[in-house]
Amino acid sequence: MPRVMLLIPSASYRAPDFMAAASKLGVEVVVGTDAANPLQDSESGRLVELDYMQPERGADQIEAYATFHPLDTIVAVDDGGTLLAARAARRLELPYNSVSAVEATRDKSKMRARLTEAGIPGPAWSVVSLASDPEEVAGLLDYPIVIKPLALSASRGVIRADTPQEFVAAFHRVAAILAMPEATEECGEQYADRVLVESYIPGVEVSIEGLLDHGKLRVLAIFDKPDPLEGPFFEETIYVTPSRLSDADQRLLTETTEATCRALGLTHGAVHAELRLTEGVAYPIDIAARSIGGLCSRTLDFGTGMSLEELILRHAIGADVRTYQRDSQAAGVMMIPIPHAGTLRAVRGVETAERVPLVESVTIAIHPGGKVVPLPEGTEYLGFIFARGDRPEDVEQALRDAHAAITFGIE
Repeated sequence: MPRVMLLIPSASYRAPDFMAAASKLGVEVVVGTDAANPLQDSESGRLVELDYMQPERGADQIEAYATFHPLDTIVAVDDGGTLLAARAARRLELPYNSVSAVEATRDKSKMRARLTEAGIPGPAWSVVSLASDPEEVAGLLDYPIVIKPLALSASRGVIRADTPQEFVAAFHRVAAILAMPEATEECGEQYADRVLVESYIPGVEVSIEGLLDHGKLRVLAIFDKPDPLEGPFFEETIYVTPSRLSDADQRLLTETTEATCRALGLTHGAVHAELRLTEGVAYPIDIAARSIGGLCSRTLDFGTGMSLEELILRHAIGADVRTYQRDSQAAGVMMIPIPHAGTLRAVRGVETAERVPLVESVTIAIHPGGKVVPLPEGTEYLGFIFARGDRPEDVEQALRDAHAAITFGIE
């Protein structure tokens, strides 16, 4: 029986789905987590507490564990575990991306530098120290621009500015976010003292879910994002697949994603890429050495009911994958946005939303009494709505109708 170490941070949404896939495959699972048990009420696997903040120390801990309990593979579920997985896999001579390649996905300035060097289209960009005078920097920029932390995920701290005054306000706001203990914990102190400033790229945005095998990219799904992501914040809401873009546009996006992986040195395992398409040019916005976040993977089925998590685990242990073909139905998810900060007091209309045609389920992620914080400071969604149907446009409308049926009482 293969022994797999799953690196699952305690705050991850994804523990139950990966554990269910592992159970179905009959693999032995060791969960490497950063603190508390991330499995909550799910069936528990063997648990090892690791240092995510200091990946070299965490790799020491994995190496020590593997001395007595040999591992066949390591899979990082979220961004926070990718650097740790790369270091530990190098020590144990297990298949994985190189440390250098993963570092380039975790540091947006390194990513931009490598893509620029490779000649891949991208915005004008620069790194600005938080010790700089923002008013001086503001006068040197061509607007509109986007300011973003180097290593936070899920659009946290990403703000568009159209004027020098807006840049100064955004600069101070991002600095305040990076000073938050949880932000420092996520991105590491080495990335919390400076920001990336990029020229704003207009156009439609898509997400590509893929799997790398010896550097060859296999695209599993292309998600359209039908809501315009124009700022000032970039909260993602609806993902729908298959894409309604032309075959030529989809080929261009796929080729650009593969070139991006090659430029960064990514060769193995799951990748999640964000790109913008404008005037016939595909621009990589971000790429991560892991699969899609949150509960969004539940939109994807392969073959006869194989989940994305099962497919990833099969690939990781070298098991047979009969088909990479996604289910033929259109599918989508809405990540329910938080309208304003406060305390969630009530959620109404979930049953009505679940009766909307094509809607499969509604999952509320924050319980009444919980604090809610929107982007750019926040890290969570109110929940997820899932729909499936014959046409992507019908799925999109079902998600919007279901969302309209739900009301949230936020005090």
